[in-house]
Parts: sequence; structure tokens; C-alpha cells
Amino acid sequence: MIDRFLYEHSVSHQGHLIIPYVQSKMAGQSIYTYRLLSEQGRYGTLHKFINPSRLYSDSVEGIVAIAKEHLSRRASLPSQPDFFKDRYTYQNHLIIVYKQAEKYFYDHYPPTELNNIAAPKIFRSEPECLRWIKQGLDRNYPKSAIVDQ
Repeated sequence: MIDRFLYEHSVSHQGHLIIPYVQSKMAGQSIYTYRLLSEQGRYGTLHKFINPSRLYSDSVEGIVAIAKEHLSRRASLPSQPDFFKDRYTYQNHLIIVYKQAEKYFYDHYPPTELNNIAAPKIFRSEPECLRWIKQGLDRNYPKSAIVDQ
């Protein structure tokens, strides 16, 4: 079981979100790996995939570089526009806001698993969506702030 996903260090690359986390510790040194989310959701071949490169690093930057290199070799096309552009961390949760046909929706992932727990709700604006999510999380976790990525 992982401690938590390091959403604040996530990076969007070629239609995927690279999410680093600590796999284990060896002699006090963290060993990092990653998981992927695909903008195609469950239809993406690497959606929720655990470290398809099978390489690890002793730094967040190193594991992100490994993941980018692996995705680049797979010849994925960059997302137009970037589906993961409007993402936030709040209470160690990942929030991805997206717009379709002048309506706003969101995906919500908790700190320790990549299961989307978003409510089926439609919003008129991104700030309205973020306020609603924040209110829900604040009922369970006091005193936090949204951090833009």
C-alpha cells in the first residue's frame, strides 16, 4: 500500500498524466515509481497503468523523466488541448476540471487510489466547481488550500 500519490508533482505528457509516488524505501532513500492516467479514460491502453517502463528512480524528477521518455517512444500524440491542464491538489486529492459544451465537469481522485470518486454534477463555471469540491472536502478535512499545478 502506498503512502499517497504525489499529485502536486504530476506532469501531463502526450495525453497522459504521470503521477509519481514512493514505491519503497531502501537504506532511508525513497525509491520512486509512477502511475498513469489517460485522457481517454478507461479506453486508453495505459489508463491507471503502473510503471510500464519498469524503471525506478531515487528522485521525483528522475521518475518523471523516465515516464516521459517511455511515453515518447510509444509515439503517442500530444493532447489538443491538454485534458489535464486544469488540475489542482486539495487535501492531497487530485481534482481535474474540464469543459464540454459550455458546461464544467470534474474528476476527483483520493490520495491513495486512482478511482474517480466525482459526483455526477454539472457546473456553470470552473470556480463554482472548485468551491463545491472544496466545501465537500472541508467537511472531512479542516484547514487546507487549493494549489494550482
